Amino acid sequence: MQQDYLFLIDYSRAIAIACAKSPDLDSMGHWVKLLDETLNSEMALHRSFCVDFGITEEELAATQASPATISYTKHLVDTAYSEGIAGIAAAMLPCQWGYDDAAQHLAANLTAQEGSLHARWVAGYNSPEYREITAWLRGFTDELAEGASEELRERMAALFKESLHQEYLFWDAPMGR
Repeated sequence: MQQDYLFLIDYSRAIAIACAKSPDLDSMGHWVKLLDETLNSEMALHRSFCVDFGITEEELAATQASPATISYTKHLVDTAYSEGIAGIAAAMLPCQWGYDDAAQHLAANLTAQEGSLHARWVAGYNSPEYREITAWLRGFTDELAEGASEELRERMAALFKESLHQEYLFWDAPMGR
């Protein structure tokens, strides 16, 4: 929970840069929705999880980022600064889509007690707002790829794959492998 909380801080920075690099007001508005959802809803959800685990606000604020967190957030923030909006969208999509997909599958088979940490996690990432943002980001990324040169599509694919790899390393890190 603590590492994911730290991740969300830099993820929000990358979203803010994406907003600034957006080609039009419509896409800017969607990035702002994602930023609001991340900074407010998702961060609040993580703070509540920390309370469940007995982690104080002071302990949360003092948490040092793990190597996996640093690697993933560096990838996203560096991509946001160095790439255009197509590369940024491709790099951001795996995280958004992965949580959405996991929450959908878990919601279909949820046996956790209502109000439990697990049920709250599933509800948060399976909310209509979260699902709407994910659908927009998938469509936006696809649209940018359709209009892109072969070279840009290859770059988008490479950034997407690197984010998938970083996502895997981030989730695997607590296992100590």
